[in-house]
Amino acid sequence: MKALLVTGDRSGSGKTSITLALAALLSKDAVVQTCKVAMDYIDPSYLTAVTGRPCRNMDSFVMTPGQMRAVFEHGAKGADIALVEGVRGLYEGAEAIGDAGSTASVAKALDLPVVLVVDARSITRSAAAIVKGFAAFDPGVRIRGVILNNISSPGHREKTVRAVEHFCGVPVVGAIPKSEGMRLTMRHLGLVPYREGQETGDFLDRIEAVKEVIGGYVDLDALKGLMEDYRFTGEAGPFARTHETDVRVAVAYDEAFTFYYNDLFDVLRAEGAEVVTFSPIHDPLPEADGYILGGGYPEMHAAALEANARTREALAEVSRNGVPIYAECGGLMYLTDSLVLKKGWQESDREESYEMCGVFSGESLMPSRRTLGYVEGVAGQASPFGAGPFKGHEFHYSEVVLDLDTRYAYALSRGTGIAGQKDGATKARTLASYTHLHPVASAGFIRGFVRQCRDREEGP
Repeated sequence: MKALLVTGDRSGSGKTSITLALAALLSKDAVVQTCKVAMDYIDPSYLTAVTGRPCRNMDSFVMTPGQMRAVFEHGAKGADIALVEGVRGLYEGAEAIGDAGSTASVAKALDLPVVLVVDARSITRSAAAIVKGFAAFDPGVRIRGVILNNISSPGHREKTVRAVEHFCGVPVVGAIPKSEGMRLTMRHLGLVPYREGQETGDFLDRIEAVKEVIGGYVDLDALKGLMEDYRFTGEAGPFARTHETDVRVAVAYDEAFTFYYNDLFDVLRAEGAEVVTFSPIHDPLPEADGYILGGGYPEMHAAALEANARTREALAEVSRNGVPIYAECGGLMYLTDSLVLKKGWQESDREESYEMCGVFSGESLMPSRRTLGYVEGVAGQASPFGAGPFKGHEFHYSEVVLDLDTRYAYALSRGTGIAGQKDGATKARTLASYTHLHPVASAGFIRGFVRQCRDREEGP
């Protein structure tokens, strides 16, 4: 299998649109497996859609090199090409000195050749200085090619390509003109998830426009020439089956709840769970031994969630009965008493409140301060799915205010959580948090959840 990592010189370089189009174009003649660096849900939804294979996530702040290799190799089975999309600038990470959380750290852990996307807006020879500096900054990162973005004219292209190839000794495999057609549809937490956007013709037209631009200005044969054979190491991770299927886990998945790492479903199955999906907007609550409510955009579908009272009431009942429920971010908001959209939200001239499940006493408020970053903490004995240290991520534009007597399972040393670095609200066998966990890095937690599903008849 050939492999390559595409990264940028900064956020906004255009690498997301470029990688999306490359994945789609390469998929015409090959089986392409995509991966995304970082704890991100939305970019992978696009990459999954254009290749027909579940995109995988890797993050070196949260995961060990062995875990990242296990994810990469598990996802890449049967693929001809593996294409990895970086995050932000190549060297941006969790800290100023170390490279944990960076694209560079993933490139080194997997020993992948790198193509650097450079925003060449208003620069020519300076682009060569950028590439040369990036190449010299960490000799362990192997920059094998460059794609220039935001080229304004043929003269701009000729001068910039010549400078990069002369001073840096690496080929420029693409020079993409400045184009409004390269922009994808945005929302308050980033791109609109693919599942929602595909319902509109304009959304799909934008993706086709991006593919057309990239197809015309990137030399795909030259790009493929930069790819290298990946040496599989045999890292198994938590994907090897440990139980025969004996429990049923229902996962909320619809317009409101789309934020899941694709590895979650494989890890659940390896632990002996049959996985079914349901829609809290459209469906009754299915019978199951446990439920998972991921993140997403419940605030965009608050009225529809409120309207499905049968499912809201059923979730509250199974929680009272001690059925395991695990919820993250949007799922946490759904489990509170109400979701309040403040005046001014989406240009509304009045405050609106929508009834939610009422598992936890309190309310969710939108909007609030935008919160983004890594999380570190320890799950205590109040956690129904296991205790111990963990690392994760939080990304939200809401605030959850729960009653003062709420019990919390997580004590955070890094991150915000729900209440003063307390996160993971618990009641019976329900746990809901702002922290997003990666299912491979936190495989023990997933095992604990499935174990509770298996043993729940013993009572909360």
